[in-house]
Amino acid sequence: MPIYHVSLSFAQLPDAQLDEFTGAVVASLTGNAAYPTPAVSIADLSAAQTAFEAAMTAMAQGGMQATAAKNDARAKLVALLRQEANYVQLTGKNDLPTLLSSGFQASSTNNTQSPLDTPGILGLDNGMSTQLVARVQGVINAKAYEAQVKNGGGWTPAGVFTQSRRMVLAGLTPGQIYAVQVRAVGGSTGYSDWSDPVSHMAM
Repeated sequence: MPIYHVSLSFAQLPDAQLDEFTGAVVASLTGNAAYPTPAVSIADLSAAQTAFEAAMTAMAQGGMQATAAKNDARAKLVALLRQEANYVQLTGKNDLPTLLSSGFQASSTNNTQSPLDTPGILGLDNGMSTQLVARVQGVINAKAYEAQVKNGGGWTPAGVFTQSRRMVLAGLTPGQIYAVQVRAVGGSTGYSDWSDPVSHMAM
């Protein structure tokens, strides 16, 4: 059985992507029953993200001091994310869906290269109100499937699922059209490519 570790590659992300990644972690950990007592509180992590965003805005106006302040804010944010990643590692108990539900990504100690095929969305239908239900073509060696949705803005995490035939995407706004993408998770490469997006209106 492969041993999964929380990937720390977020420390190498460009500023804008690090900001987006942090937002995904904050959203994923908020109210997540699998992680009831984060090492870094959601409030503190959000505050560090806000400070980083403000520093990026100030740096865009120029000046060495602004650049230094941005670098300092980034370093503080990365340090907090590392603490949170360690907490997720200890609490996730090597369960891949639980680990991924934190918003962090995983890496495997399995050295056998086994790239995953890209899943295809076979159907996207309405479930209960505020829900869409995706049906995805299964991928060999996939341990789970991760979904993301978009409604006019950027992509946001929509859950990690162990079954490909019924993936319930909840918390959507009725009357809005959502694009959905899915990728497979598992194997030494960690993730497949994202599927082609499919759109449907939430009811």
